[in-house]
Amino acid sequence: MGIEISKLKNIKMLVLDVDGVLTDTRLWFDGKEWRRFFSIRDGVGIKRLIDSGYKTAVITGSKAEDIRARVKSLGIHYFYEGALDKGPSFLQLQKESGIAPHEMAYIGDDIFDIPMIQEAAFGATVPEAVDEVLEIADYVTRRPGGCGAVREVCDYIYKHGAFAGR
Repeated sequence: MGIEISKLKNIKMLVLDVDGVLTDTRLWFDGKEWRRFFSIRDGVGIKRLIDSGYKTAVITGSKAEDIRARVKSLGIHYFYEGALDKGPSFLQLQKESGIAPHEMAYIGDDIFDIPMIQEAAFGATVPEAVDEVLEIADYVTRRPGGCGAVREVCDYIYKHGAFAGR
């Protein structure tokens, strides 16, 4: 599935899920807490968007210190955690940011992400997403979640989004 560049021209914000998108869904236990691995490449893509004027948000069903630390280290503008029903957080994000869904790109991989993928101007997913998401996404990344998928989408937004050329 190729990317429809015209869907990116008004994008001002990238909204991300965590597990399966910013991570590969695997967890490991360090003796105290469950931990996730995050991709450096994805982080570079996010930082590049932020530095170019784009806003960023994370909406995750999880609540964990490693996620909070990663979000903070990247400078993500808006962060919502612990909500399997992501709809209310998505609405709150719109109110807080003043950015409408037609100006947002969303990357998610599971059934909880479907409403946001459908409502955003550009909805992307990863190759290992559930079938229901693969069927509705505007774009399926070549790279897997947690291994450069977010960077892939960030690069497209950087080149073709509302602030392209900054």
